[in-house]
Amino acid sequence: MSEDWRKRLDVVVGLEKEKRVLVWWQPFLPAGRTVPSGICLRYATVESPVIVAKPPPPPPVPESVVHSALDSVVLNTLAHQPSGSRTSLPQLVQQYLERSGRVLDQQLPYEPQPSQPRRVNFDASQSEDRGVHLIAHCVQEGNRHKVTLSSGFALNAPGDHMNESVIVTCAHTLEEIRWSPLLVLPPGSQPFLAPPDLPGARSSGTVVLSGTPTGPALHPVTAVLSSLHRSDLLLLSRAGPSIPPLPVSPYPAKPGTIVRAHFFSDVRPQGEDGEGWVPWIGGSWVKWVRGTVLGYRDFAGREAQPGTYDSLSHMLFKPPPTAGSSGGPIVDEETGAVVGVMLGTRMDNRVEGVRGWGVPAEAIFEMFSLPGLNLKR
Repeated sequence: MSEDWRKRLDVVVGLEKEKRVLVWWQPFLPAGRTVPSGICLRYATVESPVIVAKPPPPPPVPESVVHSALDSVVLNTLAHQPSGSRTSLPQLVQQYLERSGRVLDQQLPYEPQPSQPRRVNFDASQSEDRGVHLIAHCVQEGNRHKVTLSSGFALNAPGDHMNESVIVTCAHTLEEIRWSPLLVLPPGSQPFLAPPDLPGARSSGTVVLSGTPTGPALHPVTAVLSSLHRSDLLLLSRAGPSIPPLPVSPYPAKPGTIVRAHFFSDVRPQGEDGEGWVPWIGGSWVKWVRGTVLGYRDFAGREAQPGTYDSLSHMLFKPPPTAGSSGGPIVDEETGAVVGVMLGTRMDNRVEGVRGWGVPAEAIFEMFSLPGLNLKR
């Protein structure tokens, strides 16, 4: 290194040391005194620009609420029913909580091998009774509303009163609407960032929608008969003409059993997935999808085996059900009897992927008296 370059390097090192000392002493200088600008070094820095993608703008808020076809049917029925002829959602929620684990006086027949007329008909068309119904929990106040949908089916058991049917469905859709601001907040109150409400009284209730050749038939739910929170099951009493019940087996289906599950969809699936779907209530589509029982789990999530002392709290099956299918039946294809109730989907690990999640049909019998057993009350 030449002497000239060595001197230049010494100057730079000396200035750098002096700068660090002055910067360190800067907080201790008297008020109004600063480090002379002549000895402050300025460095030219090159910064690599960081390109951060800007998120897309939020979608515009619609000026008016567009009701789906099903919502319109349900809300129209709710608006034309006298308030005294239906049970409100707050009353149903109260019964749901108070009657958890309740055992009815009625008995549910064991039908593991139903006769041919009692077997589930997988080839039922739109105009025929499929044995499955839509359960709609709804609340409306002015132009705001909340509707939750699930599937359900009738049981071969009498209701509390004449001309009432017993319906079994899932409980999580009632839990969902239970915490809706339309039910939690006082009438007329405005939730945060809510659109202005139109004048109108709050109305709520639960209705059962059934497909008929002349169109959907709607009947109100009068009471919650029983519920099993840990199994996500709900027993409802439906007013109106009786509907054909489905046979229920108390025995769990073995893993590998071929089953049919009643799937529901708002729109018809595209391509090959759309084969076999038939139009149903309010523009919806349904299909008896062929599947397989994969196994069982106990309440701790451990693998359980039928035919042992293991607690069969939940069942796994494939394919995964679609939204709105919860509460629908899982039927043994060979016997035509219900062996489970769909609840949703679950993924235990990435290898096995998402699978159907349900509850064995034997859990339904926990809400009914056992044959030959008289309970003292």
